[in-house]
Amino acid sequence: MRTTVLCVLLSLAALMCAAQKRLVLIDQDGSGPGGSDQMSMMALLEAPNVRVLGITIVTGDAWRDEETLHTLRMLELTGHTDVPVARGAVFPLIRTQKETYMAEAFYGQQTYMGAWRQVPAGAGGDTTQGMAGRPQPHGPDVIPPMSEGRPTIKAIEEDAAHFLIRQVHAHPHVVTIYAAGPLTNIAMAISLDPEFASLTKGIALMGSSLNPQTDDPEFATHPRHEFNFWFDPEAAHIVLRADWPRVDVTTADISIRAPFSKEMLDAMDRSQKSAARYISAWSKSRSYMWDELAACAWIEQGIITKDKQVYMDVDLSHGPNYGDTLTWAEKFKPETGVRLVHVQVDLDLPRFQKMFVDLMTGTAQ
Repeated sequence: MRTTVLCVLLSLAALMCAAQKRLVLIDQDGSGPGGSDQMSMMALLEAPNVRVLGITIVTGDAWRDEETLHTLRMLELTGHTDVPVARGAVFPLIRTQKETYMAEAFYGQQTYMGAWRQVPAGAGGDTTQGMAGRPQPHGPDVIPPMSEGRPTIKAIEEDAAHFLIRQVHAHPHVVTIYAAGPLTNIAMAISLDPEFASLTKGIALMGSSLNPQTDDPEFATHPRHEFNFWFDPEAAHIVLRADWPRVDVTTADISIRAPFSKEMLDAMDRSQKSAARYISAWSKSRSYMWDELAACAWIEQGIITKDKQVYMDVDLSHGPNYGDTLTWAEKFKPETGVRLVHVQVDLDLPRFQKMFVDLMTGTAQ
């Protein structure tokens, strides 16, 4: 009898623990192996107080199908094969690769074009190689050699937008959307289901740029330009105007102040945890922690020490500033349905870096 009661109590405790976990749906342009896209998903997957309901993939840093395979392989190597992966949009809603190349003749070259002019992600090199070893663009149906190996698990048959809608309806008002790539999948879900945004707990997104203080040429001469908004401006416009309970935005301004340091990589090298071993093998290149910061700021709010509320939208004019971030204070906002978002302004960098290392090495509390 005592044994039965004990088993019941343990089962109830396990259910209560699971119920207390924060629920999140990841929407990501999962280039790889390694790099910010994969490492941000790993932060959410490894967080002890978070349950990832699924991952949806969108073209951005690389094409959707190769991103899907890199993500599935990451899940295998880090022990998260129970998380479903759904394929989403291959192309932006309106912007095309051909028109974007044509626009460069008038407005100058873009410093970064993701799948349309790829560079390697992390140390793995997920692109085909041309003359002098330079990465070359390729079509959406091409899968370059995967240095981490091909996955054995597969994506689900359901498309990303319908998967997102189904999960939100199954868990009304308790799921956060974490969106760290172009927002095409999220915009499609909103367009298919007008209740989608309002049924979530909110959205945490990495996107936009206001006025980064940097010598990095991508931002120094074009401070309102940021890739995720730029790649699919119409999708960002739809998402920013949807009826979310809350919108938290990690901008380029704060992301460029969060480097993936040598000390962090050294800590990965010393750990035997599968997540750390993955990073040690495939994320040797150190850069800004764009998406990891957005993920960790949602997991632990104390990482962000200051934010501000602004009205935010995207320039859809199809001129030289097409895809740039637009913001207004209350006094100056247009009468067109723009909404307030919470923009992250400052962070506790040592706390963030320690948190990420702890999650990857298995020492997080």
